Amino acid sequence: MSLHLGDKVPNFKAQTSIGEIDLYEYLGDGWGVLFSHPADYTPVCTTELGRTALLAEEFAKRNVKVLAVSVDGLERHAGWIKDINETQNCTVDFPIIADEDRTVATLYDMIHPNASATATVRSLFIIGPDKTLKLFITYPASTGRNFVEVLRVIDSLQLTAIYSVATPANWNAGEDVIVVPAISTEDAIKKFPKGIKVVKPYLRYTPQPNL
Repeated sequence: MSLHLGDKVPNFKAQTSIGEIDLYEYLGDGWGVLFSHPADYTPVCTTELGRTALLAEEFAKRNVKVLAVSVDGLERHAGWIKDINETQNCTVDFPIIADEDRTVATLYDMIHPNASATATVRSLFIIGPDKTLKLFITYPASTGRNFVEVLRVIDSLQLTAIYSVATPANWNAGEDVIVVPAISTEDAIKKFPKGIKVVKPYLRYTPQPNL
C-alpha cells in the first residue's frame, strides 16, 4: 500500500511495550506521530527514541501522541528501552510496536526492497485528528531525525488547519505568516486585524493570528 498526503491512514491493532493498542483509539481526537526503526539496539534510533522521550512535554502541549515501530519483539523492546533510558537520560513511556510479522510495516509501505528486503525504512508520519496523513518523511539509516523540525512542522500544520495562512521558509512559531492566495487583499485586511504587509500581490504577510 502506498500512502499519499490527505489519505486516511490505515488503522491497526498491535502489541506494544505498553500493551495492545488500537491506533485510532490511542490517538483519540488528537494528533499523532508514528515513526519506524529497522531494528532494536540500533545506535541512531537509540538517540532518536531518547530525544522523543525528552520532548514529551512539547508533544503533550500540542495534543500529539507518539508511537514507534520496530520489527523486533517485546522482549527485545524491553531491553532496548532500558538501554535508551540509561544512555539518553530519559524515560521512554510511549509505545514501541512489536511488528515481528511486519503488518504495520506493510500497511505503511515501510519496506523498500532497494534499501533492504526485510528491514523497515526510517519513515515518520504525522497524522491529523481526522486520521489523514499530513506529512511523511523518510530518512536514510545514517541520518538521525531532527525532532525540533518535527515540532516546527506540527506547529505549522495545526496553525494552517485553522487559519487561512501558510508558513514561509524557516518559519518558527511566533513569526509572521503568509496569507493564502485564495483570499483577496481586501478580505485579508478584514480577516487579519493585526495588519497586512503586501510585498507582491501574491506574497502578503500578517502576524501569526492566534497570538
